[in-house]
Amino acid sequence: MKEYVCTVCGYVHKGELPEGFVCPVCGAGADTFKEVVKERAPKANAPKKKLKAPETEFSAIEMSVICSNLARGAEKQYMPEEQKRFETLAKFFLEEAAGQTNVADKNIGEMLDKDLSELYPAANESAAEASDRGAKRSLVWSEKVTTALKSVIARYGADGAKIPDDQSVYVCSVCGFVFVGKEPPAICPVCKVPAWKFEKSERRAK
Repeated sequence: MKEYVCTVCGYVHKGELPEGFVCPVCGAGADTFKEVVKERAPKANAPKKKLKAPETEFSAIEMSVICSNLARGAEKQYMPEEQKRFETLAKFFLEEAAGQTNVADKNIGEMLDKDLSELYPAANESAAEASDRGAKRSLVWSEKVTTALKSVIARYGADGAKIPDDQSVYVCSVCGFVFVGKEPPAICPVCKVPAWKFEKSERRAK
């Protein structure tokens, strides 16, 4: 019997995935599941493929978001000086972004695909080479969050127009995991914090 594992929370489903299947733990769609296969041991002295980090240009609004997230990460790590610097940068880029095209106007699905297929593999390799355990842990969390977000957008659209009226979007304030439902999960499937750590996203006026 085939087994499929959710790449977001690790839930294992036995048997084929039925149409419209969603993970009973984290709510991710069937597209986040991968078949469990036994990997063969690599051949001795097999050459290791070197991944190259792709060149990426970010808009001012994207830089503001990145710096805001880094500020929050610094806060969680009790690094007040770094937090202030990232907050200053976030404010600077936000002011620079005034009047620019919002990132939501871009094809977010393609951006997430690039993150998962190119950026995360390169970042994971760099973290492994540097033996940076903190970076590797952070990348595990953020890759799961990105995978979950890709699934949500695939099901409901980038603007969330398909989300039922009786459901809301909840975002984990610690790791950024996105969940759609009537209530947030009791425990975050990614970072394991309790439900009260989730923030409810307000709907846009129709």
